[in-house]
Amino acid sequence: MYKTLVTENDQGIFVITINRPEKLNALNRQVLTELEAVVDEVYSNPEIKSAIITGSGQKSFVAGADISEFTGLDPKQGMQLAKRGQQIFDKIENCPKPIIAAVNGFALGGGCELALACHFIYCSENAKFGQPEVNLGLIPGYGATQRLTQLIGRNRAMELLMSGNMISAKEAEQYGVVNHITSQEELLPKCKEILQTIGSKAPFAVAKVIESVNNFDHNQPGYDLEVKLFGECFATSDMKEGTSAFLEKRKPNFTGR
Repeated sequence: MYKTLVTENDQGIFVITINRPEKLNALNRQVLTELEAVVDEVYSNPEIKSAIITGSGQKSFVAGADISEFTGLDPKQGMQLAKRGQQIFDKIENCPKPIIAAVNGFALGGGCELALACHFIYCSENAKFGQPEVNLGLIPGYGATQRLTQLIGRNRAMELLMSGNMISAKEAEQYGVVNHITSQEELLPKCKEILQTIGSKAPFAVAKVIESVNNFDHNQPGYDLEVKLFGECFATSDMKEGTSAFLEKRKPNFTGR
């Protein structure tokens, strides 16, 4: 049914695996389209009680967006790209059934944003988190400027977003990004264990917990501004230089234009 995803329903716990290991599970248009479809399946299928999103292999959850699809986009197209990603991730965040991220390696850029859109995160010991978009002359466009700030506070969010630095699993736990750290082998079993606990509770009450928590300081104008500013980055020479340098595997030469 899906070309970039592998799915399995384990007694009501729906495991969604992003399956592009040769690209470190990077998010391209097809992955995003299939993610939206699979989340719709979670919403509509009564046999699915909860879901886990993870990545194939042991190196990467999702190592970011597929940068090759960014080249040649103008500001309007950049805004459309961000809006599309935000719509899909909002659907994950607002799902009435629990969706948790099992981060099994790199969660960078759009991958970190995907994990942040889930209701909470468990990760393996080798996990790394980061928003390196500034290295491309960009800002995050799938919600990280808002969700990361809400989660870890203004100062830490500013530092991570402006530096593009990665943080370890332990640092992510200390910052409050991650709920629990496990070994690679125990990651999915631990995720299933907590979902079994949640699954024993009243589904209506769980859905209302999600709805209520998501309405804590959920400032929609902030997300809309992120879309606008993400698009504006596509008009800059620095964005063209940053993405070209990434694809050519060289250091970018930013000029501030």
